[in-house]
Amino acid sequence: MTCRMIGLLSTLTLSLLVASLAAVAQPAGKVSRIGLLFLSSSSGVSSHIEGFRQGLRDLGWVEGQQIALEYRYTENLDRLPELVADLVQLKADLIVTWGTPAAQAAKHATSTIPIVFVGVGNPVGRGLVASLARPSGNLTGMASEGDPEGGPGLTGKRLELLKDAVPTVSRVAMLLRQVGLPTREAGEQARERAARVLGLTLRHFYVQRPEDFTAWVFPAITADAPAIDALYAGWGMTFESRRQLADFALQHRLPMMGSGREHAEAGSLLAYGASQAAMWRRAAHYVDKILKGTMPADLPVEQPTTFELVINLKTAQALGLTIPPAVLFQADEVIR
Repeated sequence: MTCRMIGLLSTLTLSLLVASLAAVAQPAGKVSRIGLLFLSSSSGVSSHIEGFRQGLRDLGWVEGQQIALEYRYTENLDRLPELVADLVQLKADLIVTWGTPAAQAAKHATSTIPIVFVGVGNPVGRGLVASLARPSGNLTGMASEGDPEGGPGLTGKRLELLKDAVPTVSRVAMLLRQVGLPTREAGEQARERAARVLGLTLRHFYVQRPEDFTAWVFPAITADAPAIDALYAGWGMTFESRRQLADFALQHRLPMMGSGREHAEAGSLLAYGASQAAMWRRAAHYVDKILKGTMPADLPVEQPTTFELVINLKTAQALGLTIPPAVLFQADEVIR
């Protein structure tokens, strides 16, 4: 037998082995049940879901034939354990979560079902994974940019863009999701350092539920209006209330920087952050690999690589502002 024939036989044998292993990982006729857990209403994350579904389709997964998607939504933090317990009881083959609280609830609920998280700030510091390179356990996925509301570095970039767009801004109200005291203090220190470089002063407002905005945050900002001339909407809890925040900002003639394109689409003057569509398409790759047999512990946690600056010129006009050409030039999208 020639060396060439031996090589061909070896290649054929290896190909059959790989095919056999793939068949074991995803048996013919098996419908894998994927649970999706969101701290949001269904309308709030519809674009995320569509990006995820498209990512699965691109990888050859057909809903109803190979996979079934089970959606669970809530705007109430307290309901997350109940909803993830329901997915565990349904014997989901894999759970996908959005945001840090949902990922934490899933981790507490199961140590055996694979979990793919999207948009988690500091997954190592939160105890979700051992390290980004070697997650260990049953969790992996897409991290967000850093600290609980988007990362000190990214916050600095957002504040810089806000200052460049509206040079008169000097006092910014930071609207953020409530976090534990150590994380809160570290985040505040990092944000304050970034603000000092830009000549800005910050006032922090932490919310636990969307209703906190109307209950006490908006009245506090209105009462302190002379001391606040711009808003900063972090991710977390402000995402679901983004239109309400944009309306409040416009009513009180306050330019607002949002943490994702969805904020600008809702009426915020500016928004800068990781592309959620890109992150969710990437999450589909994690699901694909896990359903084919790869363990979550063997899939490194990735961080976003695609960021977007979106400027809402309709809002700028309503506020009587002219965005400098140098800022407009940086925009990935301008809403006119």
